[in-house]
Amino acid sequence: MLSRKKTLAVGAILVTLAATPLLSQTKPQAAQLDSLITAAKDAAIYTRQLFTKAADQMSEEDYAFRPTPEVRTFGQVLAHVADANYEFCSLAKGEKQPVEDIEKTKTTRAEIRKALAESFDYCDGAYAGLTDATALKTVTFMGKSRPVLGLLFFRSQHSSHHYGNVATYMRLRGKVPPSTAARAE
Repeated sequence: MLSRKKTLAVGAILVTLAATPLLSQTKPQAAQLDSLITAAKDAAIYTRQLFTKAADQMSEEDYAFRPTPEVRTFGQVLAHVADANYEFCSLAKGEKQPVEDIEKTKTTRAEIRKALAESFDYCDGAYAGLTDATALKTVTFMGKSRPVLGLLFFRSQHSSHHYGNVATYMRLRGKVPPSTAARAE
């Protein structure tokens, strides 16, 4: 089942690269838009599963692990993803960002796992609220006007980028990343 979700998530990311400019230039038909909304939701679910399982697998000591002095610790990577979740999803919801600076304020495994879970819960509302109208509503992010749906695909792509860090850190600590473990099932 995770393999299918992984395929959908990868597909969603690829669709993002092609669809975001189209969403801002043309008005897709309802069936097309519904498919894109479903793909965005599937990518969000898969992203949540990977990060939650990875967070659960690592010990308190692993949360403090950093491969080199110049990079974030495992815990800081997860906290950064939580911060980004709030940033992206509050913008998508048209709300003030309710939580900030998780990476700077949370240091223990328990604090970071809780903050990460809460950030995913918060984002669930952004995806649940997607309709034809809200998906195409534009917001300004990184100096550009973007459709909300494109922003949420970008969120998944951003998370996937950091999941690459997580998977590497896990392997360096002798653990099997959730994305690899799913293929073995």
